[in-house]
Amino acid sequence: MPNQKPWLKFYKNVPETIDYPRVTMYEALMQTVEKNPDRIAYDFFDYTSTYRQFAKDIDICANALASLGLKKGDRMTISMPTSPQGLICFYAANKLGVVASMIHPLSTPAEIAYYLNVSKSKVAITLDLFHESFKNLPEKTPLELLILTEIFDQMTQGQPMAEKPVPDAGPAVRWWKDLMTAPHPQAPKTDMQTDEMAVILYSGGTTGFPKGIMLSNYNFISEGLMVANWGGGELMAEDSSILAILPIFHGFGLGVCCNAAFMGGSKSILVPQFTPEIVADLVRKKRPNIIIGVPTLYDALAKNEVFQTTELSCLKNTYSGADSLPRTVKDRFEEVVRKQGGNVQLVEGYGLTEAVTAIMSTPTDGYREGSVGIPFPDMLAKVVGIGTIDEVPIGQEGELCVSGPAVMLGYLEQPEETARVLKTHADGRIWLHTGDIFTQDGDGYFYYKLRLKRMIKSSGMNVYPVQVESCLDKHPDVSAVCVIGVPDEAQVEKVKAFVVLKDPAKASPEMEKALINYSREHLIKWSCPREVEFTDKLPLTKVGKIAYTELEKQEIEKLRKAGKYTGGK
Repeated sequence: MPNQKPWLKFYKNVPETIDYPRVTMYEALMQTVEKNPDRIAYDFFDYTSTYRQFAKDIDICANALASLGLKKGDRMTISMPTSPQGLICFYAANKLGVVASMIHPLSTPAEIAYYLNVSKSKVAITLDLFHESFKNLPEKTPLELLILTEIFDQMTQGQPMAEKPVPDAGPAVRWWKDLMTAPHPQAPKTDMQTDEMAVILYSGGTTGFPKGIMLSNYNFISEGLMVANWGGGELMAEDSSILAILPIFHGFGLGVCCNAAFMGGSKSILVPQFTPEIVADLVRKKRPNIIIGVPTLYDALAKNEVFQTTELSCLKNTYSGADSLPRTVKDRFEEVVRKQGGNVQLVEGYGLTEAVTAIMSTPTDGYREGSVGIPFPDMLAKVVGIGTIDEVPIGQEGELCVSGPAVMLGYLEQPEETARVLKTHADGRIWLHTGDIFTQDGDGYFYYKLRLKRMIKSSGMNVYPVQVESCLDKHPDVSAVCVIGVPDEAQVEKVKAFVVLKDPAKASPEMEKALINYSREHLIKWSCPREVEFTDKLPLTKVGKIAYTELEKQEIEKLRKAGKYTGGK
C-alpha cells in the first residue's frame, strides 16, 4: 500500500492532527466566546457584534424558539441570505438540539414545499420579502409557524418595531423583533451528542431532486477547525477577517466563511448579496485578509473597473472552490491584485457538501498546475478504480474517495443512496465515494478531472469537458465557455461548446470555425468540438457554478422537437 499521507511533508505551520472537542456546535462556539469575548465575531453593514454579544443574542433566540415549542429532534428551516439573523438562529437551534435545514431564500414555492416535507420542518425563518413564497405553497407541508424578519432587524434591535399587517393566508407568523425583545423563560442547553445530526444541507440538484445531506455537530466542528488551522492558522489571528460572500445555505459559505471563522475566533464580514461593486466597497472599507469564492466570482471581480481601482494590499489569502478554476481567471485576478498593491496566490481547493465543504487545498506556497492541492489534517484521500474499492497506481485516473471526521452521516431517508457512496474498505474505514474523477501524483497532490456523470463518450473515446473548456478559455476572444455531450447517431455523443465572446459582435460562422480549428491545434481529435454555439451568458446554479445540465436539457429538448431523439436522458 502506498504511503497513506505523502502530503504531510508540505504542511508548514499546520498540525498533522487536531484534537476536536466532542461537543455541539453551540458549545464549540461558546468555547471561542470564552477565549475571545471582545473580538468582533461579525460585521454587517457597519454593525459589529463581539463574540460576547453574539452569544447573548444566540441565547435570547434559543429562549424564543423554545417558547414556540421547538425541542430536541425537531427540524427548523432557515431560508436566509448571509445575515446575523440566519446565523443567530442556526446556533440557537443547535443549543436546543433542533436540526437546521438550510435552503436558498430565493427558492420557488414548489422547492420550498419539497424542502419542508423532506426535512419535516415545523418552523421556518425567512425575510419578509419572501413571505409570499411561503404563503403560496402548492402542497401540504408540516410547517406550523413562519418567523419573518427584515434584513436590518438585528442592527436596529433597540428601536421599536413598526406595526405589521397580519397575514391573511399561509402559516401563522411571528416577527423576529417581537421574539427577540419579548421576555421568555431561560431555555436550558439540551443534552445533544456530538455525533448526532445537527444540520441538513442539500446537494446541488444538478440531476433530479436535491438530496438532504445529514451532517453532525462533529462534522462541522472538525471541518471548521481544519480550515481554521490551515495556512498557518490565519483564521485564528486576532486581527484576521474573512469576506463571507458565499451564502449560508451552502456548505462553503456556512462551513468556511462563517463556522470556521467562528471556530478560529476571527471576524466574518457578512455579504448578503454579491456584486463586484459591493465587494470592492467592502474591501476598501473593511480591509479583509481573506476572500473565499467560486471561479465566476473571481472572474467578475477581475473584470470589474471598480475592483480594478481598489487598493488591495490587505489581502493575504484568496481561495477558490466549488468548480474548476481556469488558469486565465487565476492569472487575471492575481495581476489585478498585484497592480493594486497586493501579492496573493489565488489557490484552488476541493470539497463537497457530503463532507460539509472544503477538505483539501493547495498550500499557499505550493502551487501545481491543475491541482486542487492536498488534504486537510485528519482527512484521508485516495483514488480507486471506478466501480471498485481498489486503489489505482499513482497517476492513473479513478474515483476520488475520502475518509475522515468531516464525512457526512448519510443522505436523509435514502439508505440505498447512502450505501452507494459510503463504503467500508479493506482498512475498516468508511470511505465516501465522491463521484469525481481524479489523479494523484507521488507527492500526494490531487488533480480534479471531472464529475463521473459528466464524462462524454464520443466514438468510444472518453472526452473530458473540463479539458476542452480549459483549451477554449485560453483563446483571446473567449470570455466563458461550457462544453457538453449531445446525443449523436454516428458518435453516440458529439462534443458541443457554448461560448460567451468578449465582443458579442464577433459571433459568426467564421468565428465558430476559428474556435474549432484552435481546439484542433491543442487537443486530440476526438476531444475537439464538432459544434460551437454563441450565447450572451451561461446558466448558473444558485451558488454560481456553470449549470451544464441545463444546457444538456435544452439540447435534448431541441432534438426531441426535431424528432431526432427518443432516449430518456
